[in-house]
Amino acid sequence: MFEALPDLIDQLPAFLGGHLQLSVAALVAALVLSLPLGIAAARNPSIATPALTVASVMQTIPALALLALMVPILGGTIGFAPAFAALTLYGVLPVLRNTIVGLQGVDPVVREAARGVGMSSTQSLVQVELPLAAPTIVAGIRTATVWIVGAATLATPVGAASLGNYIFSGLQTRTWAAVIFGCLCSAGLAILIDQLIRAIHEGLEARKIGQALVAALAAVLVPAAAIIGAGIYQPAASVVTAGQAEGESIFDAPVTIGAKSFTEQYILADVLESQLEAAGADVHRLDNLGSTVVFDALVSGEVDVYVEYTGTVWASLMGRTDPAPRHVLNAAVTSWLYETHGVVVLGGLGFENAYGFAVSRELAEEHYLQTIADLDRVDGLSVGADPEFFSRPEWDRVRAAYGLDQTRQRPMDSTFMYGAARDRAVDAVTAYTTDGRILAYDLVVLDDPAGALPPYDAIVLLSAEAANRPGLAEALQPLIGAIDADLMRRANAAVDVDRRPVREGAAVIEEVLE
Repeated sequence: MFEALPDLIDQLPAFLGGHLQLSVAALVAALVLSLPLGIAAARNPSIATPALTVASVMQTIPALALLALMVPILGGTIGFAPAFAALTLYGVLPVLRNTIVGLQGVDPVVREAARGVGMSSTQSLVQVELPLAAPTIVAGIRTATVWIVGAATLATPVGAASLGNYIFSGLQTRTWAAVIFGCLCSAGLAILIDQLIRAIHEGLEARKIGQALVAALAAVLVPAAAIIGAGIYQPAASVVTAGQAEGESIFDAPVTIGAKSFTEQYILADVLESQLEAAGADVHRLDNLGSTVVFDALVSGEVDVYVEYTGTVWASLMGRTDPAPRHVLNAAVTSWLYETHGVVVLGGLGFENAYGFAVSRELAEEHYLQTIADLDRVDGLSVGADPEFFSRPEWDRVRAAYGLDQTRQRPMDSTFMYGAARDRAVDAVTAYTTDGRILAYDLVVLDDPAGALPPYDAIVLLSAEAANRPGLAEALQPLIGAIDADLMRRANAAVDVDRRPVREGAAVIEEVLE
């Protein structure tokens, strides 16, 4: 675990700065929205009920879903904006509710006394009611702080830098040190900000102005230092390759590479990055993006290039449910991407990473399983898959083609699927056919004679703008057709089975390409 610490600490300025920028901005926005609304609602019950209802509904939406919804609502924008909007909404309820409760809890006799000494309604609010309600309001602010800082770790799939980068990447590559490090940093940050707010409130309440000022100064300087540090932090510069002197790059702007949240995508993004840097490009990375999020980012130009799979475009983006031969599907996908979105398919990498139903060898021998149709021999059949699969047209086709309507569905992260099949916690899993754990865990991939599962050829997609940039396509052209399934499987196994860093998994491919 401790061997990974230097790399984790090296990434901390960028992730912590992004996390703080997002959390602090969302908290301030939530206060600006909820405090005035709470004050108005406390004095007008007709406002209180609808305001609390709307805020409560927002709170019932899972944070990750709310973050994802903000991307299409904001026109496909990824990064800070959707995460900020979602976290702001997520932080409104505790402050709004506690403001209303705190102000409504002020004894009416106290209000009458304030008016009796000649105070206006505003003076009574500022000088009497708000100070008395302050402990309840501050408790709401502290709750909102913890919620926002914790939920900000989920901003990673929408392209916002946060401490969640450690957690998402660590889960997918089973780098538990990264997961623990990200969780500890997030928890420590939430506790720190919470205690600073507590110290400010206690200092003001006890009239200890010095304590309140010190805490307030720390509450400003700590986030500011982290955010500024993230802005000036630059990873170690890439080495300029022989024959390419500094200043000779033909790239007029940085190239942004997108990647989804699983091992193969991290490895391929590393390979793309190496190719582009060798050509002189300044490369930026956006990892751990959702399937639709990364595609929307490509269409909007926020991502220049990423690796997609033809079956995903066919089923999830085009909404096609009908099976098609590989050559027909690939032609239709290429045409649709360009004609509908201006996205260019540079070419296929040379391998397919399809869904395949995998079972333990023990189960296959016990029930003589060779095809997906044979699964009906297993009583109480349970299938584990990533949550996305069970909502895809492929699953409907598989059930219809092989009579698996009574199957028990077990959604789980892809990190845990293969071990679940090996240990027979589930009967079958929808494995990715290039995953090295299939061989390492001695799993058997069942044949699909009905062709219910479409082909998933790996293809390099370029945004409309990136396709016209000088040198970009040329730099990536050597990768087209150069990576076969066995090579990709070995690269994946280096990370998932041998527990080596993603960079070493990418090096497995790069050594063959040289």
